[in-house]
Amino acid sequence: MFDHIGFAVADYPRSLAFYRQVLATLGHELLMEVTPEQTGGGAHAGFGRDGKPAFWIGTGGARPSNGIHVAFSAPSRQAVDAFHAAALAAGARDNGAPGLRPHYHAHYYGAFVIDPDGHNIEAVCHQPEG
Repeated sequence: MFDHIGFAVADYPRSLAFYRQVLATLGHELLMEVTPEQTGGGAHAGFGRDGKPAFWIGTGGARPSNGIHVAFSAPSRQAVDAFHAAALAAGARDNGAPGLRPHYHAHYYGAFVIDPDGHNIEAVCHQPEG
């Protein structure tokens, strides 16, 4: 059901150092950092294991969100498209149309919406098109 979750932090460098130290005790490590230039918003860091970041922190940036981010796994790119359309029809605000996000990885296909309570909700498919 869940692909990853994240939230905004008040002091990114401090939180980055904190989570690097604390999550290491559980076998998780910093796997990826993305810049504001890559995201169009803030800086973000993804932690996890086995090459898959599942927990993210970020500066929040310019996105119209309350700081909570949840990404749901989608079985296909068509499902991501359907999620985005259904969310908009149900009253969500667009926060990133369906499309590739190659700064995460070559096949990362996601769509973002702001739900009625202000949460940044995403559907993501990691499979190649086909």
